[in-house]
Amino acid sequence: MSVAIVTGSGGLVGSETVRFFHATGLTVIGIDNNLREYFFGTEGSTIWNSNRLKNELPNFTHKHLDIRDQESVFRLFQKYGQDIVLVVHAAAQPSHDWAAREPFTDFSVNANGTLVMLEATRQFCPDAAFIFTSTNKVYGDAPNSLPLVEHKTRWELDASHPFAEHGIDESLTIDQSKHSVFGASKVAADLMVQEYGRYFGLKTGVFRGGCLTGPAHSGAELHGFLAYLVKCAVTGKPYTIFGYKGKQVRDNIHAYDLVNAFWHFFRAPRAGAVYNIGGSRHSNCSMLEAINYIAELTGRELNFTLSDEARFGDHIWWISDVRRFQRDYPGWSYRYDQRSIIREIVTAVQERVVTS
Repeated sequence: MSVAIVTGSGGLVGSETVRFFHATGLTVIGIDNNLREYFFGTEGSTIWNSNRLKNELPNFTHKHLDIRDQESVFRLFQKYGQDIVLVVHAAAQPSHDWAAREPFTDFSVNANGTLVMLEATRQFCPDAAFIFTSTNKVYGDAPNSLPLVEHKTRWELDASHPFAEHGIDESLTIDQSKHSVFGASKVAADLMVQEYGRYFGLKTGVFRGGCLTGPAHSGAELHGFLAYLVKCAVTGKPYTIFGYKGKQVRDNIHAYDLVNAFWHFFRAPRAGAVYNIGGSRHSNCSMLEAINYIAELTGRELNFTLSDEARFGDHIWWISDVRRFQRDYPGWSYRYDQRSIIREIVTAVQERVVTS
């Protein structure tokens, strides 16, 4: 029996990971205590998704565990031991704004929880591949110092800049910038995952995501902008855009494409690898562009307001350069582009609204 451990298994990336690796024949153990509901209220709850996984996947087992609970996590890892061939750590506190409310909770989940998972892997299954879902927020607001040009519906990077053609690569500094409390806790986790690869030789991969999205996202106001944007459009709920005239640009990667990248890494893992991973030039949009396309699909105009106040550490323009990953894993490619992602989310949200 070969086992995959997936944290945050009821969330967007976690559930996509569970389904993907279950389909490859692995026995999948999901760790999720629905802390997302504590962060974001009932609309952020992942119980619906965890229940769906339990009902649909015969070789999936759900464990209601807190990743900060070292004793319980170690007991689980000890039970399966060397049968564990993969650990995908997708559990996190993911919001800038929420982190500032409870910095201790944010850091304990993002940093200490990651350390618990790393040490459990080192002690009980050191040959397993360890994949960490990091974030582009480890770069803080350094991208905002790039030479940006304002256009009608979006900000763009000056065409003469080296990042303009392909996006931002891993050479951008993570130092001397404002990260938000969330960004700082993810930096700590990101570096620790690298260190367990470089110092202890674990097969660790850090994936610094752009906007990770898809129909399984339990979008909330403080996290999951595309899913929440669609939810507001479908239900008529008002939406607030924070800063940058709504022209801020995000690259969006479907959770399937991200998890497919995990699969390629799992088959040929490295130690201490770091990758920017997102929609790249293949899949990106500004807030205004997303709003316009959602209106086309739904036939409903979004009721939104523009706030002059941007979120701390938020990016004006982010597009990931994914060429480092593509060089290491040339068999990987995108299945989804920006429009197909939004179409899927609209369909899923409309179905959930009708059945709720």
